[in-house]
Amino acid sequence: MKYYIIAGEASGDLHASNLMQQLKLQDTAAEFRFFGGDLMQAQGGTLVKHYRAMAFMGFIEVLFNLNQIFANLAQAKKDLLAYKPDVVILVDFPGFNLRIAEYAKSLDIKVVYYISPKVWAWNTKRVEKIKRIVDLLLVILPFEVDFYKKHNYAVTYIGNPLMDAIAQHKANETFRAQNNLSDKPILALLPGSRKQEITRLLPVMIETAAQFPEYECVIAGAPAFEPSFYTPYIHANSKLVFNQTYDLLHHASGALVASGTATLETALFNVPQVVCYKGNPLTIAIGRLLIKIKYISLVNLIMDKPVVEEFIQNDCTSQHLTSALLRILPGSNGNKLLRENYQELRNKVGEAGASKRAATAIIHFLQ
Repeated sequence: MKYYIIAGEASGDLHASNLMQQLKLQDTAAEFRFFGGDLMQAQGGTLVKHYRAMAFMGFIEVLFNLNQIFANLAQAKKDLLAYKPDVVILVDFPGFNLRIAEYAKSLDIKVVYYISPKVWAWNTKRVEKIKRIVDLLLVILPFEVDFYKKHNYAVTYIGNPLMDAIAQHKANETFRAQNNLSDKPILALLPGSRKQEITRLLPVMIETAAQFPEYECVIAGAPAFEPSFYTPYIHANSKLVFNQTYDLLHHASGALVASGTATLETALFNVPQVVCYKGNPLTIAIGRLLIKIKYISLVNLIMDKPVVEEFIQNDCTSQHLTSALLRILPGSNGNKLLRENYQELRNKVGEAGASKRAATAIIHFLQ
């Protein structure tokens, strides 16, 4: 089979690469062409465009980069038409991928959507469009099955692919020595993978970390950036690591985490965390009008209760983050309850094997 895959950000690159690995095991004639990243490229096939040229987040940021986005869409459509795959597999990234789904459908190419667009958060009218242009929808959050059932759309729940990535991870016990870290407990800073996230969040994270001199502050660098990008933010008591986020979480005693996939990863590594987010003020204002969910972190969304504290925009201050960390770090009163909630979360997320189940569902569908 010829597979065309589009992932537009770091988390999509991770999940798509694991899916590709499983597809190759079940389809020995598998050929891949894709928009994605380094992890997908390591699985083989042809990388058409790297996600670093695609990951724009927020209403205002998208407006400022419309020319680039339209150019990316045009390139994807032209390449798709030339390649003529058996199936297009779209990984999250809905603003871009729903347009590609519509185009692929017009070419009579089968469309699989892996990791549902978050239409349950806002713009539920998109469900009707998804029903029309997506042939197979694979969802990874338990509550999404009931959501789509209410809209008379049968979806396939395959569990969360993060469990696969975590299960495959082999902890590097020399992590501290390799990165010249002291024997202090580690406070991990995960400021996101997009430029606008990092530039807004990392300064307040660093300021907060300075309130905990008994901890070693370690920043998880995004693979799309050079170390020099982080230089203005790093102080004498902080370190920067790349492509070692899971090792960092394995060794961390606490974390400050940008809202997104990393919040769930941090919880699955059993690390006490505080979730934070800062965006363009106009983007946030528009989002608050349109988005109809109680929480911003996947942890709280899956659990449907405030397991981890969240601080958005003006509330995302060093004072608030410091106080919240003090409530949950090891030795605090809130640490035991947090870990109990994390165990309940793991039970809800389920076992590893999502990538294999997804590959099986796709091949069965195509056959």
